[in-house]
Amino acid sequence: MATSLPVLWSGPRPRPPTTTNVNPLRLTTPRLVLRELAEADAPATNAWESDPDVVRYLTTGVHTLDESLDYIREVRRASAETPRLLWDLGVERREDGLLIGRVGLCVRRPEHREAEVWFVFRRDVAGRGYATEATRALMGWGFATLGLHRIMGDCDPRNARSARLMERLGMRREGHLRENWWLQGEWCDSWIYAVLDREWSAAAADEKGASGEAPRRSAR
Repeated sequence: MATSLPVLWSGPRPRPPTTTNVNPLRLTTPRLVLRELAEADAPATNAWESDPDVVRYLTTGVHTLDESLDYIREVRRASAETPRLLWDLGVERREDGLLIGRVGLCVRRPEHREAEVWFVFRRDVAGRGYATEATRALMGWGFATLGLHRIMGDCDPRNARSARLMERLGMRREGHLRENWWLQGEWCDSWIYAVLDREWSAAAADEKGASGEAPRRSAR
């Protein structure tokens, strides 16, 4: 598959995403705050990164506390680059300030305005809609503020929760890659999901029409 536009391309080129003046980032939803990670968050992130059930289908495996701290430092380093292409945010519950997970967005192909989304949450908060709420907020910000055209995500086909979450967000399953990851001693498949900006906008308009008000998402 080509990774750049053809040399003889004569039409208008896609507009790169707007990635300046968005550091630091803080998003709020009715129940959550999405914020930049700090080194002091390492013990909280390690609570799920050291849980074998949570990381079963992740590419990273179980983390020690030092590895969780190293990951946060790497995220902070990458987030300071110009232009900024990575947002890996902690998700804090507003009612008690507990850090319950992470959601991330990375612009993989700026010239095509495409980004990848991911999410990981504590096992004891599953089933309450936090992951959907947080991921929807970050994706909505990506489309509205960065001007993204396409956001994609992937998951192991056995990871039913992640697949259902992406489907709830209006993402379509576009492909099935067979044995494209060697993880934890076995070959693993991937389902590829994605949603386009016009599809996202149409879904948001439908939501607004059904509720009589704009979706409750804000950035500050």
